[in-house]
Amino acid sequence: MDYQQLIEEVYREVQAENLKGKVADYIPEIATVDPNQFGIALVDLKGNLYGVGDYLTPFSIQSISKVHTLTMVFHRFNSKLWSRVNVEPSGNPFNSIAQLEYENGIPRNPFINAGALVITDALCSKFENPLEQISAFINEIAGCDCVRINQAVMNSEKNNAARNTALAYFLKSYNNFENSIEEVLDVYFSHCAMEMSCVELAKTFSFLANDGYSIYANREILSESHARRVNALMLTCGFYDEAGEFAYKVGLPGKSGVGGGVAAVMPHKFSIAVWSPELNEKGNSVKSIRALELLTDKLAFSLF
Repeated sequence: MDYQQLIEEVYREVQAENLKGKVADYIPEIATVDPNQFGIALVDLKGNLYGVGDYLTPFSIQSISKVHTLTMVFHRFNSKLWSRVNVEPSGNPFNSIAQLEYENGIPRNPFINAGALVITDALCSKFENPLEQISAFINEIAGCDCVRINQAVMNSEKNNAARNTALAYFLKSYNNFENSIEEVLDVYFSHCAMEMSCVELAKTFSFLANDGYSIYANREILSESHARRVNALMLTCGFYDEAGEFAYKVGLPGKSGVGGGVAAVMPHKFSIAVWSPELNEKGNSVKSIRALELLTDKLAFSLF
């Protein structure tokens, strides 16, 4: 398979469609990003890199970092973790408060904001310097020092934090929060404000295409069984309330972020990251989703 030719073909076709969306404006710093940028990077399991467009340009990964933080605690808490957060698709917006109250303070899954706050709280309980540990972990699985926290984006999120702060207090009221709300929110906003390029991001997802083994860290990150479960969560919950449609159209486990990025894996073949800032009404990148749909169509394979 000539992956370079494939992604260049996908890139040209998506550009020709001239798809339009809207850059996330509730984080003011992200609202200033050039909406016309578009990049694709693919990494196979031998470490070969393929890229097209703006694939070397760093962007705000936002919610994609929730896969990294979940991975860090996945094997440390086992049943205790899954008593604090469920593994079901939400069917509601990623920052829903109503659902959290209705379900007695147990978030639907680790990728909606409430669930990611529980995971970040668990990291704060486990590590003395959680943000440093998260950065070190992501650098290790990328095989390079790639983590950059955009302080302006972080501050922008912190200054517009009413909904996430409310979610944290809801969790606290149901005894599903162990640490200082301010501390956990700081760590949460910081890991969401990390910047990476498509190629760096694709490398950090490589272990999930390889039964949990990272070719960059040269070690098992997750057991094969746990890697399968993270992939299952990405397939069912990785795209907010558009997860079903993504599974239907694309058929790959993946995670999106409101910075316009999408990271996905084809188990036993490759990991891929696509980025374009304009989003649809569900908060997912219009061009990134279309690119992955075209990719799996052309490859004639998906998980299904």
